Amino acid sequence: MSKIILITGASSGFGKAIAEKFAAGGWNLILTARRKEKLAEVATAIEKKYGVKTLSLVFDVQDKEAVFAQLNDLPAAWQAVDILVNNAGLALGRDSFLDANIEDWETMIDTNVKGLLYTSKAALPYLIRQQGHIINIGSTAGKEVYKDGNVYCASKHAVDAISKAQRIDLLPYKIKVSVIHPGAVETDFSLVRFKGDASKAAAVYAGYEPLKAEDVADTAWYVANVPKHVCINDVVMTCVAQANSMHLHKDA
Repeated sequence: MSKIILITGASSGFGKAIAEKFAAGGWNLILTARRKEKLAEVATAIEKKYGVKTLSLVFDVQDKEAVFAQLNDLPAAWQAVDILVNNAGLALGRDSFLDANIEDWETMIDTNVKGLLYTSKAALPYLIRQQGHIINIGSTAGKEVYKDGNVYCASKHAVDAISKAQRIDLLPYKIKVSVIHPGAVETDFSLVRFKGDASKAAAVYAGYEPLKAEDVADTAWYVANVPKHVCINDVVMTCVAQANSMHLHKDA
């Protein structure tokens, strides 16, 4: 019987790459995202290429009522969720604490922290039944705070702390909890952060070879497929040019 993985933010970036990686391994997919058309495009392509089944759920993880309404009402055939990947997240702005936009702060907290909490809580009954696995996507920004990163870094520190708390609290249910902290990865992350400014986004990745979304997907696959008695608790991954969230070497 094929296993089932639930991935938030699956219409692009890490989420899409993780969906493709697990589909290639024969897993069926519950895919969630805000963008209905983009999500449908991803799901259709995956079904055609890999021959697996997908279930698409359109909601914003910031919306508590929508999260619980959709996940509490999964069709019976989709309730055996083996893995939840809390991937949905974003950065908005790269501004000093003084100049930062409070609405950007609220969106990052509502998505990166509250969204992860809502989705985890809603999926937990399925995961307990399956003795499943939660994989949270953090960031090297959750390990060190960098200049003008303020609330984004805070939100990813929260992901790190929540992952540790989940691991402790869910021990009696034999649920694995892992968190993957990528460094610089070339996706649409920076384009979103700089609100569509392509030149600023491109400059982030100039002068070195960053990680790719597929690298994060490969890591998620490895973490998910270690022996049953093994749990990979915490992974920090960067490209060779990066030491941590603050130190990056770019060629001239």
